[in-house]
Amino acid sequence: MNLLGLHHITAMASDPRANYDFYTRVLGLRFVKKSVNQDDPGTYHLYYGDNTGSPGSAITFFPWPGLRPGRPGHGQAYATAFSIPAASVAFWSDRLAKLGAKTEPVTTRFGDQVLTVFDPDGLRIELVATAEPDARQPAPSQDVPPVHAIRGFHSSTLGLTDAKATADVLTRTMGYRLVAEEGPRTRYTVAAGGPGSYVDLLTDPALPRGLNGAGTIHHVAFRTPDDASQVQAHSEIVRSGLHISPVIDRAYFKSIYYREPAGILFEIATDQPGFAIDEPVESLGTKLGLPPHLEPHRAEIEAALPPLSGF
Repeated sequence: MNLLGLHHITAMASDPRANYDFYTRVLGLRFVKKSVNQDDPGTYHLYYGDNTGSPGSAITFFPWPGLRPGRPGHGQAYATAFSIPAASVAFWSDRLAKLGAKTEPVTTRFGDQVLTVFDPDGLRIELVATAEPDARQPAPSQDVPPVHAIRGFHSSTLGLTDAKATADVLTRTMGYRLVAEEGPRTRYTVAAGGPGSYVDLLTDPALPRGLNGAGTIHHVAFRTPDDASQVQAHSEIVRSGLHISPVIDRAYFKSIYYREPAGILFEIATDQPGFAIDEPVESLGTKLGLPPHLEPHRAEIEAALPPLSGF
């Protein structure tokens, strides 16, 4: 299977304005796409990432106003980690404190410092000050200098009470390999490795069952370069015995979905065509983007969506 690492990670939120402010103003990501949940077009789908929302940088949200809080736990992607430069922990600690963000004390993981911050819905976001090379360019931001800015994803942590079956899917079906172990955490990587490729399995029998809601991860998407690689991946997952969706054209990428044995929803998404197919790069996120099959219904969709003033 030809996987390259993480593609995007999608979570659930309650207040779209608070969500927007946190990811653009506090974290310094770019708002790259305002679209709709294609399975529920009365709900927005908001995307944040680097300057183009390139694969491996985009965290996305379904914001349902008033959505009840979820509970992170086993059977979910438990935490989302972004890569920051190795010397940037002090900058981020000071910045988050000044902005009143809820954080946890800095910890060390596999030799890197990790600063945990929670978004307005309580979603666990980790900033990993990695010593590994990470040449990805950050999003331009008025608030976060490039020397300290987020480079893209570092890793996704999956919460589990028993990691064996999930590890088997990662290694035997998806082409991941074990690279490190530390206490209850095991780290896997794929392709060339490095930041943006890692999946951590956190095994804790005391973890409660995760409950979906605001502040929890909906699914984790993995990168594959093109349609042919995705078709191959689909066949390999079918052969593994997992149930998988047909290929679904999401306009900005094509997707296939399946659940690994612990119940976590995985997606494999193509790198192309990207978010600039219906907006110039310089104005990404300024109009409502709709896939072609929803475009004839634009007027009624726009009328049904709640107003989002200012973005």
